[in-house]
Amino acid sequence: MSQRILVIGSTNVDLIVKTDRLPLPGETVIGGTFAQAKGGKGANQAVAAARSGAEVTFLTAVGDDTYGPESLAALEREGIDTSCSKTVPGYATGIALITVDVTGENCIVVAPGANATLGPNQIETAFSKQTDLAVCVCQLETPIDGVERAMHMARKSGITTILDPAPAAALKHSLLSMTDCVTPNARETEALTGIFPDTIASAISAAGVLFEQGVRTVIITLGVDGAVLVDEFGSLALPAPKVTAVDTTAAGDAFTGCLGAVVAKGYPFRKALPYALCAGALSVTTVGAQPSIPNWNDLNALKGKVFGLDD
Repeated sequence: MSQRILVIGSTNVDLIVKTDRLPLPGETVIGGTFAQAKGGKGANQAVAAARSGAEVTFLTAVGDDTYGPESLAALEREGIDTSCSKTVPGYATGIALITVDVTGENCIVVAPGANATLGPNQIETAFSKQTDLAVCVCQLETPIDGVERAMHMARKSGITTILDPAPAAALKHSLLSMTDCVTPNARETEALTGIFPDTIASAISAAGVLFEQGVRTVIITLGVDGAVLVDEFGSLALPAPKVTAVDTTAAGDAFTGCLGAVVAKGYPFRKALPYALCAGALSVTTVGAQPSIPNWNDLNALKGKVFGLDD
């Protein structure tokens, strides 16, 4: 079975400041260490999929500033095919301003830059050049019309579709109905369903709402409480591996990228879920987005320790 994944999404440069606590509105907090790292939800998920053993094609848009070529070169060093991506004259590469407190919680503001140009035409061109795709992964940091087009073309071609609905937004039924798996966190689940999943029971209820709207598998991620999956066979709740968190940036991206990679290997979503939970857990133990994403050997070892070796 093909292990190739097409990831469509954003590329950002992350500018990160660590502080004792996150500032309140109107407040200035003196921060500590500063770091710059490669990021963007799409790029992060492409890296996570590649480090989980998938062959990855990444479709993105970067600016004609110094950050653009640097970002694409870093992805290519991961073995990711960026030949379908474009550099947009007159645009800056996306920038994310990230503040992280001592518990690992963060707040993020993104200036999309060239990401805002990633539309249906470029996506159609990319699909026309792919012949062996198993999975297509999208997020919401690029224009929604492009996301809708990608999900439609993937579904029409029999390619498994995974949607990370982040940043949080209400979505059309027509988009959800083209989604094989959706992976919202708690806030995104509330935006999609009106239900905030603060218990396993409420997460199952919220997932049921999305399942009834046509999503074939719903996986709600609950941070330290793990994840809840709902599909045609019922519900499944799994705990998260216990780790010491230093930065939660890209935890969801590590989860979704790994999930896509394991599904591309032929695993059903239920069997892929423990691997994705381990990828997300390991990612919070390191500062930064792409620097924190684990490789297959590390996450597979944690999966064996926490969930056992047998699938």
